[in-house]
Amino acid sequence: MKKTFALSHPKINLARLVESIKYDVKKYIKRERKKKLPEGVDFWDFDCKYGHSEDVAKVIHMATINKCIDQAEELKLESFYLEIMVKPGHKPT
Repeated sequence: MKKTFALSHPKINLARLVESIKYDVKKYIKRERKKKLPEGVDFWDFDCKYGHSEDVAKVIHMATINKCIDQAEELKLESFYLEIMVKPGHKPT
């Protein structure tokens, strides 16, 4: 998922819009985790980036996605960029 989310809409309240974005992200992660694992892979892992735009996006941990979305709301940004890429994960031995 590579997407620029707009934080302005003529009819939708900002709080509802933020909750909708969080729900979409959660739904995407859940859907990706349900996919069948290839041979030799222990789990699905995620590479995440967040930024005010795609050019300035920085790597973040998956657990901080909601905090970053809340930060965008507090800063009253017009939009923000979020990238979540799936990769195979392996347990350390």
